[in-house]
Amino acid sequence: MASHAFIARLAAAGLASTALAALCAAPVHGQAATLPTQDGAEVPRITQPIDSRHLVALVGSRAAVPVGASKPVPMAAGTRLAHLQLVLKPSAVRLARLQQLVADQHDPASPRFHQWLTPAEYGKAFGAADADISAVASWLRSQGVTVNAVYPNQSLMDITATAAQVGGAFHAQPMQYDVGGRRGTVLSGDMAIPSALRDVVAGVVGLNGRPAPVRAPLVPAKRDASTGRFMRDTSPTVGAGGARPMAIGTSDLLGLRGLVPDDLAQMYGAARLHKQGITGKGVTIALVELGTALPHDWSNFVETFDLAKYGGDFRQFNPRLGGLDNCYDTNTVNGELIEDDESAQDAEWATAMAPGAHIEVADCSAVKDDYSDASTNIYQGFFIAATNIVNGDERPDIMSFTVSYGEDLTDAASKAGMDLVMAQADAEGISVFAGAGDDSVNPSFYRVPINGAGISAGSLASSPNVTAVGGTDLADELDGTTAQYFRKKQNAVYGTAKGYVPEIPWNASCGNPVAARANGFKDVVAFCKMLLLLDPYAHYVTSVGGSGGPSVVNAKPAWQRLVHNAPLDQSRDVPDVALFGGSYAQATGLVMCLEAYPCNKGLTTSVYVDTDISLAAPMFAGIQALINQSLATRGLPMKQGNAAPTLYALAQEAYGAPGGRAPPTLADCNANDPAASCVFHNITRGSISTQCVEVDDLVDEHGVPIVTPDCAFYGSANYGGYPVRVGLTTTNAAVPYSPETAAYMAQPGWSFASGLGSVDAANLARAWRKFVGIR
Repeated sequence: MASHAFIARLAAAGLASTALAALCAAPVHGQAATLPTQDGAEVPRITQPIDSRHLVALVGSRAAVPVGASKPVPMAAGTRLAHLQLVLKPSAVRLARLQQLVADQHDPASPRFHQWLTPAEYGKAFGAADADISAVASWLRSQGVTVNAVYPNQSLMDITATAAQVGGAFHAQPMQYDVGGRRGTVLSGDMAIPSALRDVVAGVVGLNGRPAPVRAPLVPAKRDASTGRFMRDTSPTVGAGGARPMAIGTSDLLGLRGLVPDDLAQMYGAARLHKQGITGKGVTIALVELGTALPHDWSNFVETFDLAKYGGDFRQFNPRLGGLDNCYDTNTVNGELIEDDESAQDAEWATAMAPGAHIEVADCSAVKDDYSDASTNIYQGFFIAATNIVNGDERPDIMSFTVSYGEDLTDAASKAGMDLVMAQADAEGISVFAGAGDDSVNPSFYRVPINGAGISAGSLASSPNVTAVGGTDLADELDGTTAQYFRKKQNAVYGTAKGYVPEIPWNASCGNPVAARANGFKDVVAFCKMLLLLDPYAHYVTSVGGSGGPSVVNAKPAWQRLVHNAPLDQSRDVPDVALFGGSYAQATGLVMCLEAYPCNKGLTTSVYVDTDISLAAPMFAGIQALINQSLATRGLPMKQGNAAPTLYALAQEAYGAPGGRAPPTLADCNANDPAASCVFHNITRGSISTQCVEVDDLVDEHGVPIVTPDCAFYGSANYGGYPVRVGLTTTNAAVPYSPETAAYMAQPGWSFASGLGSVDAANLARAWRKFVGIR
């Protein structure tokens, strides 16, 4: 559980009690919901004249400025802020009806099971009333703001305004800051609106924007045909905050292990479904990205690994909605086709799991062709991309997101807006998978040590209408059991995995207890202290690893209370499930086929190997495509909506309920040696507790000292020229660090380290069919 101090800080910022938290309250099962009409007693809610002299503050509408940022300065008054998104709040009655409907849509016993909505149906039933929308639009125009469009969901208005008009309408000045040479935006304070609008307007998405995340460098390596291992072309660059942690007992002398599609398909049971003709055929997966992939990279990947025979295809597009021109083409902006590595990787590895699926890369550029901002919201261009997709006429069956900032650095309007979009996707039957993050207990830091912040769940992954996917690592090299799980000789598609390989939580830091024990240390503190002696400049201090933690915005859904060791809190907890995300000491990664290092038959040239960017969400999206096809061949709709409610119901059968004695199947499905029939691989050892730092004498823009809560300090170092204290993430910094306070340890049943664990796709498909009453 997050520290009381951390929760108090967010409560003070308004994030712990956002007006839209009711959206995420526990679903109640019962009779089918009746869609509300607009003549219900709760609408309209704007019943008095809109008087701009009587204001109410929208607490939490100003986002936090990242540690190390310059002091924000006012934006030029004439700066045009195009395509901001004003978020409209449904009434409490409509939110309650929405949660009831979504619960019924996932309940096989309900008449509304799988009765998915269209965007127009969603808007009529759960959006703002027409009269309220008209009143808000009239007020905006009176302030000089341009109303470009109202979305079909009647929950968002696309608006454009100058910085001066924003300041006049919302009484908060747009500001700009610089962090690491990259520009961000933030409001001067919480915005305010006329009190008559308080029950309808939640805020504006786009007035707080962080720079795009810094990606970890990929590792170029060449395969040694005699061993099947990959030898690095060059040593990774290591500097302050470098991506590669100090490694003891690494397999570098043996070479880097590059996993290929066949390895992961064997590990997670997808290969058995492929042999049955279940390949994701007929299913559309939309990967919502920050940039474009190169189509020939995807083709190169499927040809190299013999996946083309399954008939999948690929396209990339800029999701636009009618005549609303708010989704800009990255290629138009750049003037040429530019590859975004992560987009290409996501497309390739979603295909690895579902080689027969239709894969789409969807992106909206964050800048226009003149390089002015097209979207300054914290989610970059993929907020607009996702919103346009779920409101469009042709909607995918599955969506995947891999970028997620922490809730503590996400403004309330952006969080509320994304939660509403995800709820709409669920009601429409779209299964959404979001990466929990790649940086332990706070996913905002992207490969620099957590500093100046504490525990925070990913703001997108914590939506209760999303399945949050964490990251795992393979345990065999640290355990010394590789020969048991991998063949020495590769097959025709370069695979060596015999089947499932035991997993532990992905943790690239010295906080990894499996690595500490493998290297002869009694605990991680002793391990970390020894490494700090070898590394006085903290070059290898890192928070890279799988992410997890409790939400302080969203309440716990009923389905998350179903399983053994589910936390006794009121929070939406992440992750839900996990798949391979990265490795300790960059020992193991996934092979990529990219423009700089394309693949060839025989893998005789250098390729990229991704060792620490989580591809778990797009891979799970691929597994879901297999489930969807398996169900569709037996007469069910292709769309399944949020996977999490069904996953937890199935996990209860294996892991047992929260109270009482756990069934024998809990031990049978331990990831150390799971039974062949298990749906889940329950990961019970390891931790996502990674390193964190606190810079001495560092203050924020107001002169207030910046501290790092939820960090148990064990030593000091010189980090990038600054004296720092170094520690490990903890739930209680007031007591010595231990497995009881580590944030977080794996355990039997559910855990913050890896949720329910990973899955066997073939067993999951069989169990899912049984759950919905078909063979």
